[in-house]
Amino acid sequence: MHEVLERSTLAPGLSLLKVRAPEVASKILPGQFVIVMADEKSERLPLSVADWDDESLTLIVQDVGVSTRKLSHLSEGDSVQSLVGPLGRPSQISNFGTVAVVCGCFGIGPGYALARALKQAGNRVITIVEARNENWLFWLDRLEKVSDCLIVTSNQARSIDGREKCATNPLKSLQNSQKIDRVYAIGCTFMMMEIANATKAAGIPTRVSLMPLMVDGTGMCGSCRCIVEGRTMLGCVDGPEFDGHKVDWPRLVDRLRCYLNEETASLDAWDRENWHRAAERKAALL
Repeated sequence: MHEVLERSTLAPGLSLLKVRAPEVASKILPGQFVIVMADEKSERLPLSVADWDDESLTLIVQDVGVSTRKLSHLSEGDSVQSLVGPLGRPSQISNFGTVAVVCGCFGIGPGYALARALKQAGNRVITIVEARNENWLFWLDRLEKVSDCLIVTSNQARSIDGREKCATNPLKSLQNSQKIDRVYAIGCTFMMMEIANATKAAGIPTRVSLMPLMVDGTGMCGSCRCIVEGRTMLGCVDGPEFDGHKVDWPRLVDRLRCYLNEETASLDAWDRENWHRAAERKAALL
């Protein structure tokens, strides 16, 4: 069992969990992930790590299914059933020159850890943050401290302060105005696919962090398989970071959607049975 040291709401449906896990925290590297179970009946959830110290890990949880909803309803002093890690291969960190880190929604947290590591390696770091709307923007102060330039975007129409409306627009502008040596993208699958498409013609090396369906996280089950450069790769042991120009994006999207109906039905049933938890959470925020 791992104690929850902090739990807060960052945005609608987006929570921060700080969990005591000194054994994992002492070994974790940027780009790696952990698998968490809220209780003994939960799914094994792969979660990227946003930050860490000697004793704990900070995780960003997007509330999209029963198991993530269980995590989002935990409070300080509660415990998660299990936390396994570090898993996966760490990000490729070196002094590449000028690097763009594109992150969105739940990817903003691990994007911060990545930008920090790249800055410490001597890179000029340009961070582009994309969110579905203004309410989904968080940690901008942290990102500003580890970035030479911070660009904030929203999927809504351009706001009055001149923010661009999606991440590909400022990235293309950067490509046209200066040399970008490398791009990292972490966040929703569609955003990463769009970023990879935008950099492919320019030949800019682009790394994406995939989080396909996953069970054990050690390569035994094969559920996290994805096609990269025409070959079957496992997201948990070969990734989660891959060359974005070589990912078979349509097949990845199809696999991510294969249980969508079942996930929706399961979440609806859980919400009906646990409506009081949502009411208590809402009351606590008032």
